[in-house]
Amino acid sequence: MIEATLRLQRRDFRLDVALAFPAHGITALVGPSGCGKTTVLRALAGLERASGRIAWGAEVWQDDATGCFVPTHRRPLGYVIQEAALFPHLDVRGNLHYGRQRSDGESGRISLDAVVDLLGIGHLQSRRTATLSGGERQRVAIARALATGPRLLLMDEPLAALDAARKAEILPYLERLHRELALPVVYVTHAMDEAARLADHLVLMRDGQVEAAGPLAELMARTDLPLSRQDDAGVVIEAQVVEHDRPHGMTRIGFHGTSLWVGEAAAAPPGERVRARVLARDVSVTRQRPGETSILNVLPVVLESVQRERTTALLRLRVGHDASEHDWTLLARITSRSFDTLDLQPGDALHAQIKGVALM
Repeated sequence: MIEATLRLQRRDFRLDVALAFPAHGITALVGPSGCGKTTVLRALAGLERASGRIAWGAEVWQDDATGCFVPTHRRPLGYVIQEAALFPHLDVRGNLHYGRQRSDGESGRISLDAVVDLLGIGHLQSRRTATLSGGERQRVAIARALATGPRLLLMDEPLAALDAARKAEILPYLERLHRELALPVVYVTHAMDEAARLADHLVLMRDGQVEAAGPLAELMARTDLPLSRQDDAGVVIEAQVVEHDRPHGMTRIGFHGTSLWVGEAAAAPPGERVRARVLARDVSVTRQRPGETSILNVLPVVLESVQRERTTALLRLRVGHDASEHDWTLLARITSRSFDTLDLQPGDALHAQIKGVALM
């Protein structure tokens, strides 16, 4: 585990957090601007001096009680910020070799060639950084951070400065790093779509404090958190590819004894693990199983709970009419009028409908 108890007081801001998250996978710090996400990241790096304690298992980086404080250059970490901050007087190869020179030789667990291959920047080696696109620059920045041989990678909104096209370009590379490197990442973002696509563990922050923390899928399915009140509320599903329907551009994924048709995952062969996100706004419910319908995904569900809002109702649905049949949850956002017309009550057996074209 990585554990951090941090306190910091400024004139108009107070940070007071106690964090504990796995030293593997991607942990996303999510929250509105000004909530303290970057301050936490900078404190982990030793760039911001908050009071408290930071430990990686038995290895202590800061402990005010004993006077311990390991400076940034002695912490085995890489740091990526919004702007790539590459050295303009060096080409790509020179930037990467600068990063490699900072490796202590013992922590370098990945070769420079492997880093270049993972991030698809082999053809850029002789290019000056001023000639790179935004997405290329950020991939080189990530590669330079990895070249130092870190045991922890800190990323502060690395996609925030990119437009939608460049963001779509770089996300698959981040997913590839996630799959192929046994390297823990702390990833700061205010974009829930990035966290849902990349993270394993989620820390929700607001006003300098932690609102909730835990596995991504668990927190996404909770209706008592601010996430549930946002337009992109929904659940994340870890599944396996079952088959492709190439003529229709669809893929069937399986998990927990059931399956869904989703938009085609062209690069994923049958058997490969994939992640799908089901937004609450894309789920509707019916009391009777529909007959002829264009909706590809119809699942038996039980209404577990309801969160009423002024004009909508958020339903938490347990998939399967038999409590032992499945063990996963859907969220559905419907209008208050629909909720009252159907006269829904917790415990009702229903059917959930999910458009295949809504899922990717």
